[in-house]
Amino acid sequence: MSMKIDPDICTACGDCEVECPTVSISAKRGTYVINASSCDECVDEGQPRCVAVCPVDCITLAA
Repeated sequence: MSMKIDPDICTACGDCEVECPTVSISAKRGTYVINASSCDECVDEGQPRCVAVCPVDCITLAA
């Protein structure tokens, strides 16, 4: 699994991109997206870093 960003809620602040240890988050069309093939949900850290820093809680586990 990986994380996903809800583009309807994302404010494009960029906080998640700089926190991602696998460089899986990038800007795309005015919002951010997560590359599912490289996202490892920060397995060794308990909670994903992107979730921890998101000010609007728009990042969730992908279904």
